[in-house]
Amino acid sequence: MSNVSAITFRERKYRHGSALAHKTHIFHSADGSGSSPQIGVADAKPVKIGILQRPVERFHKTIRVTVAKLEAVRRAKLRRERRELYASLPGGVSRETLDAIGACESGGDPAVVSSDGTYRGKYQFDYGTWESVGGSGDPAAASEQEQDYRAALLYSQSGSSPWPVCG
Repeated sequence: MSNVSAITFRERKYRHGSALAHKTHIFHSADGSGSSPQIGVADAKPVKIGILQRPVERFHKTIRVTVAKLEAVRRAKLRRERRELYASLPGGVSRETLDAIGACESGGDPAVVSSDGTYRGKYQFDYGTWESVGGSGDPAAASEQEQDYRAALLYSQSGSSPWPVCG
């Protein structure tokens, strides 16, 4: 019987797409007594696993695309809910009245800020007035629909007096 009866290779796979190949030598005892073989492991060498890499990349891309689609659906739903919330104007204020005030105050730009920073948004709210009609945060950062709604609330409470030049 010879000293080396078999040489085999095993792979251990790792999560980063590589594997270690172990060269395993099986030796029989020199005396031929038939005792169990001794197994030794030679130096391990990294082996690329290109076959698995593409499916993993595709899987991650699928997850990214799905998450992006779900996020787009969520944002669309929020926009729709916000539009519905501010769709009807309170106090019987007409859209034409608000459009005229907005055009005069800011040129119709909902993100405009006065040169000194005091008045903000399409209707040039100051923070105190904005908060008095239920707004929070920066009026210029609010959606145009919310600014229209808050301006209609203010108009129904105070008439055109908050806008002495444009009202």
